[in-house]
Amino acid sequence: MLIRTAVFIKSASKIEECPETELPEFAMIGRSNVWKSSLINTIANHSKLSKVSITPGKTKLIGYFLINDSWYLVDLPGYGYAQTGKKNREHRLGITHDYFIERFPLKRVFVLIDGNIAPQSIDLDFIHSLDQKNIPFDIVMTKIDKATQKSFSLHSRLLNQELAKLVTHMPKIFPVSNVTKRGKEKLLEYIQELIAQWTTLEA
Repeated sequence: MLIRTAVFIKSASKIEECPETELPEFAMIGRSNVWKSSLINTIANHSKLSKVSITPGKTKLIGYFLINDSWYLVDLPGYGYAQTGKKNREHRLGITHDYFIERFPLKRVFVLIDGNIAPQSIDLDFIHSLDQKNIPFDIVMTKIDKATQKSFSLHSRLLNQELAKLVTHMPKIFPVSNVTKRGKEKLLEYIQELIAQWTTLEA
C-alpha cells in the first residue's frame, strides 16, 4: 500500500464525538511507553503526524488519522500506566470499552507489544479480554531494534506460547521497526487485504 496522504482529523473524549463515517477503522493500543506514536508515524510515512512524548501515558483521547482518504488509523489511550490517577484510568478504560463495543467501522485492533522484553501479564490479560469479547485483533511487536536477534527470537517464542494458552484463534504477529521500517509493508499489505475483504462484503 502506497501512503499518499495522512491527515489528523480530530480527537474524541467519548464515543459520541468520533467522526460520522463508514470508512474502515484500524485501531492501535498498547500499554504506555510502547512507542505507539512512533509506529503511527512510521505507518503513515509522516514523522510528525502523531506527537511523540517523552512522558508515558500522555494519550488520553481517541485520535483519528485519515489515511489516503479511504481509511482511519485510530490512536487509543494506552493501558497500565501506574502514575495515571484512578479517575483518568477509569475514563480511559471507559472510552476504550465503548469504542470496541459500539464502533461499527472498527475492522481490527492492533495490540502493540514491546519486542525488547518478555511478554507482560498486563498485555496478555488485555489480549485475553479482546478474545473473550470476540473483538478482532492482531499484534504488532515494537522496539525490535533495541533487542538482539537472540532475545527477540526468545520473546517471540514466549509470546506464541502464551497466546496458545489464551486465545481461541491465533492472531497474526507483525514485528515492525521504526528505525529501518522493516515489517511496515507487510502490515500495510495486511490492512489493504482487510479493506478489500470489507469492500467485497459491503458490495
